[in-house]
Amino acid sequence: MAYLIYLMGPSGSGKDSLLERLRAETRTGPLVAHRYITRPANAGCENHIALSEQEFLRRRAKGLFALDWQAHGQHYAFGIEVDLWLLQGVDVVVNGSRAHLPQAIQRYGAQLMPVCLQVSPGVLRQRLEQRGRETPIQIEQRLVRAADYQQTLPAGCRLLDNNGDLAHTLNALLILTGKQQQGAVL
Repeated sequence: MAYLIYLMGPSGSGKDSLLERLRAETRTGPLVAHRYITRPANAGCENHIALSEQEFLRRRAKGLFALDWQAHGQHYAFGIEVDLWLLQGVDVVVNGSRAHLPQAIQRYGAQLMPVCLQVSPGVLRQRLEQRGRETPIQIEQRLVRAADYQQTLPAGCRLLDNNGDLAHTLNALLILTGKQQQGAVL
């Protein structure tokens, strides 16, 4: 059975970096699904499909999204192509939303593998400051949300530490998905 690996973590935890590395360096690992987002393609570092709100709503009305949600004033989704890949036996990783995990569980059931990316508060602060997208006040707000996130991890979520080298985190993700031998480093 193929799995939908539903990756979650606070802003700055390294989800985008991990998914970028997964896309670039693995031949046997899961596919990474693009998200469809109503924000410009050059906003942020996520490799996403930029849609206007009208186009997003049109695609949603035509049933072209497997899951969709709203957050931070934007619409997010991943497409029904994910379902086709799973039917073909291909594992797929998506950048998921913790708030919408119940909908993902409802749709995918036993095929869903929730994975929670974790980083220490100090590392998270450093990453948020280095990326330079938020004001100091916004960084403090993100750190508070991240602390809340750590206190309320979803049940059944597999934990993935991303405090160190990204290659080790990628290897740990591949071990979780059964696509890498334990002890191997990419």
